[in-house]
Amino acid sequence: MKTVSMSGSLRANVGKKDAKMNRASGKVPCVIYGGKEELHFTLDGKVLDTIIFTPYTFLIDLDIEGRKFTSTLQEVQYHPVTGNTLHADFLQVTAGKPIIVSLPIRVDGNSPGVLRGGKLVKKFRKLKVKGLSEHMPEEIVVNISAMEIEDSLRISDIKIPNIEILEVKGNLVIQVASTRAVEPVVPGAK
Repeated sequence: MKTVSMSGSLRANVGKKDAKMNRASGKVPCVIYGGKEELHFTLDGKVLDTIIFTPYTFLIDLDIEGRKFTSTLQEVQYHPVTGNTLHADFLQVTAGKPIIVSLPIRVDGNSPGVLRGGKLVKKFRKLKVKGLSEHMPEEIVVNISAMEIEDSLRISDIKIPNIEILEVKGNLVIQVASTRAVEPVVPGAK
């Protein structure tokens, strides 16, 4: 997984008034949990948005006034009208303890079915997986070089070493669907 570093500052007070003041100054109230203690802090909103609005999943090295934590972004809350980030939850990553994250899917190769006029249908952008952070890949690469028209790839067809996929095994991930513009296959011709 990709790793980014961020620095934050501890929150003196925890409450609505303090959170509102932090948001007005461009800071986002955050919490980190999963370790020995729960810690409330703030991060710069613009810096936090750079890791939120990307398809990738990151390990985040947090430096909160000299205390260092490795974490993942668990949950983000947004304002219902403006869409601004209101709050972020981080989960502390502990060595030897599995984490649950959503990894992006990257399609690799050229499908013969798509080249003949089929339509590539992607049902998932990310898959929820569980495993140790040291075994976690940056993305799930799916090769479609052998997919013909009406071929499909299901969750059960994807294998990642040392990682468990937490989605329903029968769910469709990628399919090459037939369209009206499909060229017919002539037997014996290549």
